[in-house]
Amino acid sequence: MRYTQEMTTVLSRTVLAEGVFAYTVSAPQMSRLAKPGQFVQILVEGKQLRRPISLAGLDAEAGTLTFIFEIRGDGTRRMAEAKVGDTLDLVGPLGNGFPLAESEAVVLIGGGIGNPPMLPLAQHYGEKATVISGFRNAASVILQDDFAATGAATVLCTDDGSAGFAGFTTQALEAHLATHPCDLICTCGPTPMMRGVAAVAARHGIRCFVSLEERMGCGFGACVGCAVDIREKDGAVARKKVCTDGPVFEGQEVCW
Repeated sequence: MRYTQEMTTVLSRTVLAEGVFAYTVSAPQMSRLAKPGQFVQILVEGKQLRRPISLAGLDAEAGTLTFIFEIRGDGTRRMAEAKVGDTLDLVGPLGNGFPLAESEAVVLIGGGIGNPPMLPLAQHYGEKATVISGFRNAASVILQDDFAATGAATVLCTDDGSAGFAGFTTQALEAHLATHPCDLICTCGPTPMMRGVAAVAARHGIRCFVSLEERMGCGFGACVGCAVDIREKDGAVARKKVCTDGPVFEGQEVCW
């Protein structure tokens, strides 16, 4: 794993929805190393532990990284106070990202704040991808124009039916697979959603990769705070660290 520590400058700060922020920072070194599905650890003033945030954009040519997060506690609240021109201390890129397979038809599924990591994948696959995005309601919807701009087909789902398809992403996935071929599924979001997506993929015999979200202490595998049970090829169950062995695993490997 190659990573670096970089003092980055905030180039833009955008409010995407209530409590959801997008930051683009200048990170020339890190942007050259980053792959879709990896994450960075951000130092927050007054906090001992860095906050892990997935990458929503990586541009090696421009030397920039974009990350999107939702305020969920004091640490992310303090992160959201950063302004354009401020300096953020980042370590990354960390973890193992999504494999960029030679696929003809890909479905990318994001749930809530699990949608941003799907954007670099949509940019990679373009018209070969269908993006299924799930949110609680219309007020929480983000990134739909960004996904459409990649050339991917988009399917919007909301739990309450206030925008797009009324229902869960797994229901939309089943409907899509009934009429469209697919050879790869990638997903990130709430654990119940990813468990359901992995089950649908298994029933259809489609390879599936999931990006697990666990609380992390160090991000380097030292604290073992993010360990999960993963079934190995011989059937044995092993404890794997989401920060270094993941965060991306094959869906059928995870002991849900």
